Amino acid sequence: MRLGLVIYGSLEGLSGGYLYDRKLVGHLRRQGDQVEIVSLPWRRYLNHLGDNLSTALLQRLADLEIEILVQDELNHPSLFWLNRRLRKQVTYPIVAIVHHLRLSEPRPAWQNRFYGWIERSYLASLDGFIFNSQTTRQAVEAVIGPGYPAQVAYPAGDRFAPAISAAEIARRAALPGPLRLLFVGNVIPRKGLHTLLLALQRLPPAAWRLAVCGSLQADRSYAASMQRLADRLGLASQVEFLGALGESELAARLVDGHLLALPSFYEGYGIAYLEGMGFGLPAIATTAGSAREIITHGMDGYLIEPGDAQALAQLLYDLWEDRPRLAELSLAAQRRYSRHPTWEQSAAQARAFLLHMRGR
Repeated sequence: MRLGLVIYGSLEGLSGGYLYDRKLVGHLRRQGDQVEIVSLPWRRYLNHLGDNLSTALLQRLADLEIEILVQDELNHPSLFWLNRRLRKQVTYPIVAIVHHLRLSEPRPAWQNRFYGWIERSYLASLDGFIFNSQTTRQAVEAVIGPGYPAQVAYPAGDRFAPAISAAEIARRAALPGPLRLLFVGNVIPRKGLHTLLLALQRLPPAAWRLAVCGSLQADRSYAASMQRLADRLGLASQVEFLGALGESELAARLVDGHLLALPSFYEGYGIAYLEGMGFGLPAIATTAGSAREIITHGMDGYLIEPGDAQALAQLLYDLWEDRPRLAELSLAAQRRYSRHPTWEQSAAQARAFLLHMRGR
């Protein structure tokens, strides 16, 4: 099979969406498929809109010797009208990988009306979809209706191949001292680090330590404001801002941690939750987005309302005091991870769908 894949920037990007795309491309190439990456430059949203008028980009996509064109939905501002122009020149189908919709993110209604019009136009220009969750599928169907060819291929959490036993997890939970909390994700407003810091302010200093594991460059202004907030709240000595970590460094933190606290305002999926579960880390997430497809509230983690620092603080305090409960949640989290498809299994589902679309 010969495919093209349209992305912004490099396939080595740090987000979960780039990890998904990277794992899929690796699987396709191991199956003998040819994948040509079409990389568009990262720019401001309004600048991306100008790509739709680019004759050079239109011709580049039209000249690809491929059987199917795959587009990361993140690229929709560059393609929402260009796809319609492209259809006049090509016969191959166009399929999008949808991680989450921009219009699903919390922002002022007038902004989402603008983004929604563009995103809706883009979604309607496609022949099929690969979704990372049922939640994302439902979000798209709410915009353009059902009936499009589609496949849900869940992200996986096995890139670290965690090898920690149930006995080690139980022993870790029972150790006295502060909860070792992990925030894993790019430090951007949507991930909710400010909610976590406001929750930690309500706890005794002896109850916790926090490691923030994620890029401080994705939104430098917000990352700097979070460092200032930690200082202003008197938390700076207990919060480590580690930046983006390599896989071995992050795995070491996951082995040593007690709990993943990532109270995002929206997640299209939330690979970090699942990766943490592989190391026996229950997660505290929110009800916004698809975390509920990973976490069963009260069984292997918790789901709170977005922005609810009080509820988050209470959960953390309770788990600090009740280590048997923490151990119970931790072991359940590992069992939940063990039932989940691997990256190879998920990528195989996506590939089977692409083969089907090629033959349409």
